[in-house]
Parts: sequence; structure tokens; C-alpha cells
Amino acid sequence: MTGLDQDMMQKNLTCRNLQEAQKDMCVYGLTFLPVNALFLGLGILLYALCAAEGITPPAASDELLPSLVSAGVLGHWVIIPFTIGIVAAAFSSADSALTALTTTVCIDLLQIERGDLSEASARRIRHRVHLCMVGCFVLCMVLFRLANNTSVLDAIYVMASYTYGPLLGLYAYGIFTRRSVTDTFVPFVCLLAPVFCAALDYFAPRLWGYTFGYELLLLNGMLTFAGLWITSVRRSSDEVLCVAR
Repeated sequence: MTGLDQDMMQKNLTCRNLQEAQKDMCVYGLTFLPVNALFLGLGILLYALCAAEGITPPAASDELLPSLVSAGVLGHWVIIPFTIGIVAAAFSSADSALTALTTTVCIDLLQIERGDLSEASARRIRHRVHLCMVGCFVLCMVLFRLANNTSVLDAIYVMASYTYGPLLGLYAYGIFTRRSVTDTFVPFVCLLAPVFCAALDYFAPRLWGYTFGYELLLLNGMLTFAGLWITSVRRSSDEVLCVAR
């Protein structure tokens, strides 16, 4: 999934050739394993500390560390590196996400690189789009805070189940099949698959007593794959040879 993300993809596009980009993706993905294990161990230790000290952990798991830091359980000096780390992580993520969104809107949607725009006009458009993206970020954070009743991490994975499912289906379809997609139907397939998953997630507990979790991402991808297959056509041998070359 790293190669499908606009933010992550920009790191791979800086590589000089395909082999270096593939190596970068594999190494970058493998480096997540020890980091994830480290943070998982930290979470286990924090809950063990709460049990040992008789502290009731908050309902939202992502509030555990801030609550312990603000209460001084880990020492009063911990607030300094904690604040620096939170600010650094927030700025790093927000900066790359804003850059990716601004680039997508300006290049793909507004097409500011066309020849009839001067450099000054293109710069003004980029600045305005960037400010609009900042405003959208602030609005999304406020709405997310008002509407969310679970942990932030859980909500992010739920949203990723809907947004990344079509990407996963498209990626798998391009790798494992040689059938040509019908361009007209692709947007509809990618929109209908998450809608169907949302309806299934709503009715499944009421009809069958089953609650979907993160496996909704796999179902979303499979529905997208199936929709692309149904609306596609088989390539001729000449088309396959052209693509291979």
C-alpha cells in the first residue's frame, strides 16, 4: 500500500530508476516492523504501569500517554520531550500531506502547468490552493473531534478501509489480470464499492449479528476487483505484447 499513497509515492519518485524505487519501497516497508514493535511494547508497558499503580486508563487508548504525562506519573520533565515529539510528528505529517494535496489539486485538477498561465499566476493559484487545503484540514479536525467517539487510530483505520479499498482493488487488478478496464465504468466501480461496504457494515450486525472490523478493507478491495473484472474486456495478443514492451 505504500506505493499507492500519494504522500509515500513522492519518496519513491525521487529514485533514479525502477530498481532503486523497488528497493526503496521494500526497505522503507521493512523499517516499519521494528518501529511498530517498539511502540507496541511501549503501549503494553504503559498499561502495565496503570495496573501496577492502580490508575484507571482512559476509554480512548490514544489518550493514555497524554494523560499519564499531564498527571506527572512519568516524571515532570517528560512533558518537554513529549511536547517536542508531538509537535515534530504533527508538522512532519501535516507538511507532507498538505504538499501532496496541493500538488494533486494544482497539477491534476487545475492543470497550472499549461502554457497559457504565467509563472506569477501559477504561483498565486498554488498559494490560494495551499491556504484552502489548510482551511479544509482545520475543518476536518474540528468535525472529526466532534463526531468521533473512538480512538483516533481506530477511526483512521476505519476510514482507510473505505478510501484504500478501491486503490487496493485497482492495484491487484493491474498486477494479476491482463484484461483492459473500461475507463467509463472505473469511477463508478470505485465509488459503489465503498458505498456497498458501508451499507453492509450497517446492516450486518442487525441481520446476522456480525460486526465488521478492519477486514472491511479486504472486502472493499475484492468488490472493486470484481467490479473491474465484470466491466472489463479481454486484451488481444497484440495489446499484451505492446504493454510488455
